[in-house]
Amino acid sequence: MSEQQPVEETFISHLIELRDRLVKATIGIVVMCAALMLWPGPSRIYDILAQPMLNALPAGSKMIATGVIAPFLVPMKVTLLIAFILALPWVLYQAWAFVAPGLYAHEKRLVAPLVISSSLLFASGVAFCYFFVFGRVFSFISAFSPQSIAVTPDIENYLDFVMSMCLAFGATFEVPVVVVVLVRMGIVSVAKLKDIRPYVIVGAFVIAAIVTPPDVVSQFSLAIPMWLLYELGLLVAPVFVKVTQAPEEEST
Repeated sequence: MSEQQPVEETFISHLIELRDRLVKATIGIVVMCAALMLWPGPSRIYDILAQPMLNALPAGSKMIATGVIAPFLVPMKVTLLIAFILALPWVLYQAWAFVAPGLYAHEKRLVAPLVISSSLLFASGVAFCYFFVFGRVFSFISAFSPQSIAVTPDIENYLDFVMSMCLAFGATFEVPVVVVVLVRMGIVSVAKLKDIRPYVIVGAFVIAAIVTPPDVVSQFSLAIPMWLLYELGLLVAPVFVKVTQAPEEEST
């Protein structure tokens, strides 16, 4: 009974710690969301998000809202999404702080760079999608639209498209992290990853064809960065493995 009691207390203390970290992560998102609502505001944020689409439409064109509360709800969803992306480093830090006490020194050297790089790569993927891909995709689609069709996108459909594209590009930019983790955990070697490079390139174009609109511009915009980031992972993995080796691994 005396041995079981410390185990139960340890388990409860971990649950309390997990609750506290989740609360802190949520507070970070709420604070960021409140700041965005004050400035620049949900309406202005959605206007910025819609700008690539508006630039591709005829002068004076606007989007439409088919739902009664859509003009209010959609900008709020966008604000919450942007707040989560901006607060992602804080959220990942809370996850890191929760598991850090149980890690060895060399394991801490493994996790901290992954947390930082994951945040930066995801944000870079979203930024690449917004600043580079959207303008070219919408211009490409607009160029093939018949003159007899009045293009007036619905804001909810546009939000769904933007969120899916940003998520796809954000996840794609995590490829170097996946490569590094696979190599560091000993699941696959760098030499093996280099051998399967042709299959990875084909897979990148298949994935791009599935998750992007059926146009060449968006597919190449996703497939080529995915391949280049895979090559980056191959370059970084050996260095990362060497830096995060355990003492017993270094002596062997």
